[in-house]
Amino acid sequence: MAGRGRPVVAGGYRAVQAQQRADAEAKHARKPPRLRPGTWLWDQMRLLLGKGHSPEQIAGILRRMHPGEADRNVSHETIYTAIYAMPRGDLRTEIIGLLRQARRARKPRARGEDRRGQIPDMISIHVRPPEIDERVVPGHWEGDTIKGSRGASTVGMLVERTTLFVTLAKLADGTADSAVAGFSRVLNRIDAQKRFSMTYDQGKEMAAHAKLSNRTGVAVYFADPHSPWQRGINENTNGLLRQYLPKGADLSVLSQKDLDDIAFDLNVRPRKSLGWKCPLELFMPESFSYESYYRNNVALPI
Repeated sequence: MAGRGRPVVAGGYRAVQAQQRADAEAKHARKPPRLRPGTWLWDQMRLLLGKGHSPEQIAGILRRMHPGEADRNVSHETIYTAIYAMPRGDLRTEIIGLLRQARRARKPRARGEDRRGQIPDMISIHVRPPEIDERVVPGHWEGDTIKGSRGASTVGMLVERTTLFVTLAKLADGTADSAVAGFSRVLNRIDAQKRFSMTYDQGKEMAAHAKLSNRTGVAVYFADPHSPWQRGINENTNGLLRQYLPKGADLSVLSQKDLDDIAFDLNVRPRKSLGWKCPLELFMPESFSYESYYRNNVALPI
């Protein structure tokens, strides 16, 4: 039978020497963590979390706005570690509450159920022009509807595939006529050179897609049933929107201006897939500068 206790390794355990080493190490103060309450980094992180940014977006913003300044940069993993390593208390609860999912532990995001309907005269995603897949020229959108409490209220969502620019439409209800009216209203606010096509699932609210195309000039293509990966940008955007439009909420109380404000918040968030640029500066480069927006509305005084 093998002996019990600590195995003999490299000469075995020497209690006296181990205690001497522990005493010597205890004399050296531990280096305080870079991300802790009271520091500029902590205050900036807290401010950006409050504006709806994720830890990864915060890390990207800081790298972009303070390049080469090590004391003003931090990784998203460090942010998560600092948040979840905090002792229990009001401050920890407050900071975790600023995270999009406000979970007490990090978990992968779950996808919602994909509801489908029957659509007449559908044009399949498989005959969609190849330039839409290439995502080089803005103007090709993915669309969906977000349901409120008990399905009694609905918001239309469109996201542009190249720039990730989002626009939201107030819908009277979940009917096809309401979808045509709501989507037409917001699409026609956009320059004709930036609205060419829309890819949608087979939800019954898009049954009048031909009428929508006539009103907006936008060609409508339909993804295969139960294939959310064919509209992955839409799926990701829906997850971001649930921070503002949570499941079970009454969406009918939101005005079109309220929805425009929510879309603006998403459109000024720098995105990793865009090289930490934000959708608005790519969709409307002639009228929006993120650098000016950051310094006037986001950054703390140095």
